[in-house]
Amino acid sequence: MENLKIISGNASKQLLKEICDYLKITSTPSIVDRFSDGEIMVKILESIRGYDVFVVQSTNPPSDNLMELLLILDAVKRASANRITAVIPYFGYSRQDRKDTPRVPISARLVSDLIQIAGAGRVLTIDLHAEQIQGFFNIPVDNLYAIPVFKDYLLKQYSYIDADSFVIVSPDAGGARRARLFANKLGDLPIALIDKRRPFPNQAEIMNVIGDVYNKIAIVVDDIIDTGRTISIASKALSDRGAKEVIVFATHGIFSSNAKEILENSPIKEIVITNTIEGNEDRIPRNARKISIAPLISEAILRIYSSESVSSLFI
Repeated sequence: MENLKIISGNASKQLLKEICDYLKITSTPSIVDRFSDGEIMVKILESIRGYDVFVVQSTNPPSDNLMELLLILDAVKRASANRITAVIPYFGYSRQDRKDTPRVPISARLVSDLIQIAGAGRVLTIDLHAEQIQGFFNIPVDNLYAIPVFKDYLLKQYSYIDADSFVIVSPDAGGARRARLFANKLGDLPIALIDKRRPFPNQAEIMNVIGDVYNKIAIVVDDIIDTGRTISIASKALSDRGAKEVIVFATHGIFSSNAKEILENSPIKEIVITNTIEGNEDRIPRNARKISIAPLISEAILRIYSSESVSSLFI
């Protein structure tokens, strides 16, 4: 891997270290700092001319971290890197992916354009909120699922997993595909779906639980936990319908507003998130556990660098 370089911004320093440890390489030294007026300053401290460069940066909180990503990509491009891959563990601004009401932006499309203009020739990300965002890019996009990481964790916690004792739950219709993939990975478990209505942003009213959850361990799988209201209400609905336990797997733990309090007071036994978002330790509920996504990202980086197939990592 003598032609491989990996850089990160301030949002993914710990994840960068774990990736480099996994790959047994050293990260490329760089400075990502601020001028006195608050503008972001980027400087790469060694030559990357002709190298394959992977820039690791989540975009949450979205504004500064997105700008850091764009400026690092521009610096790498102007330093004559051979190939540039933007590794974006959490892709911010992904929840406005279409114009569903008058006079709103399509934020995900704008961010996609900015990333390409800044210099990325490929994007590697984890659990896009909406898979159609891949179509906003004119470059290859690898959208990995955290499902293999969740599967490994679950198998370490339970000596058996069968269709009589477990059910995989999607918290909404949009997540049904993710739930089905997880169910298949665990041996074709049954799935259930929560039918909900969202009258206002970040508010959800649970309407019905479709599927049998009675006397089963309900495993809710989702991509993002933000305010925690939806997952909390979903867990109560599952408990009310006789679920023995509720365990939540969510790739991105944002935990904004009073999510910590809401989730700690919910019927959820355990919330498992990944480390796609850093710096949120004080917002993580007591019943949550963070596991590393670094092995999955590292394997994808290796395959992209070696021009091998990444598709087997998708699920």
